[in-house]
Amino acid sequence: MTRPRIVIIGAGFGGLAAAKALKNAPVDVTVLDRTNHHLFQPLLYQVATAGLAAPSIAAPIRHVLRKQANTTVLLAEVSGVDVAAREVLLEDGERVPYDHLIVASGATHSYFGRDDWAEHAPGLKTLDDAYAIRSRVLATFEHAERLTDPAARAACLRFVVIGGGPTGVEMAGTLAEIARHTLPGEFRRFDARATEVLLLEGGPRVLAAYPEDLSESARRQLESLGVQVRLNTRVTAIDAQGVEVSTPAGSERIATGNVIWGAGVKASPLGKVLAEATGATLDRAGRVQVLPDLSLPLHPEISVIGDLAVIESSGKPVPGIAPAAKQMGVCAAANVLARLAGQPARAFAYQDYGSMATIGRHRAIAQIGRFKFGGLLAWWLWLFAHIFFLIGFRNRIAVMIDWAAQYWTMQRHARIFLADEKKRQ
Repeated sequence: MTRPRIVIIGAGFGGLAAAKALKNAPVDVTVLDRTNHHLFQPLLYQVATAGLAAPSIAAPIRHVLRKQANTTVLLAEVSGVDVAAREVLLEDGERVPYDHLIVASGATHSYFGRDDWAEHAPGLKTLDDAYAIRSRVLATFEHAERLTDPAARAACLRFVVIGGGPTGVEMAGTLAEIARHTLPGEFRRFDARATEVLLLEGGPRVLAAYPEDLSESARRQLESLGVQVRLNTRVTAIDAQGVEVSTPAGSERIATGNVIWGAGVKASPLGKVLAEATGATLDRAGRVQVLPDLSLPLHPEISVIGDLAVIESSGKPVPGIAPAAKQMGVCAAANVLARLAGQPARAFAYQDYGSMATIGRHRAIAQIGRFKFGGLLAWWLWLFAHIFFLIGFRNRIAVMIDWAAQYWTMQRHARIFLADEKKRQ
């Protein structure tokens, strides 16, 4: 007798949680992903800023699922879904049949209709992105050592981070720490402490998802690191020489060759594919509107989870964060098994265990229930939480060692980039 076939698209937090939840079930599971690794995205900015090596925050999917005899992992790019035939279409033409499908393909950058900005303002979602940003950052300081014109050097050493969400805040704070604590004394023709870091946010405050007092605390902590926080500042143009912005005081051009994008995300293109195939509704970010049990209307055999799904729990939107994706993965897997057993599926109920964001050394904010923390205590909470949730014992040990070394020496030792890095102009 053929066992039910469960296909999971994406091995991020949600997809991996779903696969693990099906470990002992009498089903055959196939996990599809375009990369061979699971990535701990909350620490991706540390790879981009030379704080951690890539293997410390990534793990081969096959290794993670090696003990699951009922699970097959395929390195593949999904191009579509044949709903009538119940098959996932791969880019190379292969078809993977399913009885139940769990889609957890995540999100990508959103440039709000200006995709031409991507060339000059890279975002941070993958290891490739992190490598590219790290190369740009480190090559900038190398180039500055060769400049003799003070104005050109000042523009070269000016970093602009767009977006005051967690990614933008983390990047801006870490860039300021690199300039002020890691690099001083290493260059002979300029002082790295002269580096400018600007954080541009279109709204009235950074980390707007947090309570106003924590948001204000984050702003003060950023400024204590030397970051120039510019609120109510909207980007109107980006090119190789700088950024144009609109502020309440008027328009302004900021000369820089270093722009990092952290202002917006959108669902993966697979959301649109699903909508066209099933008639599902998409929101403005391209996320799929799902039923309370995470399935699609008229298609209970298809579940959508993680950043690709839009759903409310207890009357509030479920946030696009790792804990929510994990909980969705477990719920989707449980509902698949319930349907196979002829039982009703249960509605997804999000358990909020708190949220936190780091800004720099001894600087962070955190909210756990009704309790709020800022500064050193929040920073320690952030450290322990991220080490605890890292996948794999080796990764936890590696990160602890690297962080301990950074704490006592203020140095970052993953500062290697390729020799063919495009020359700065």
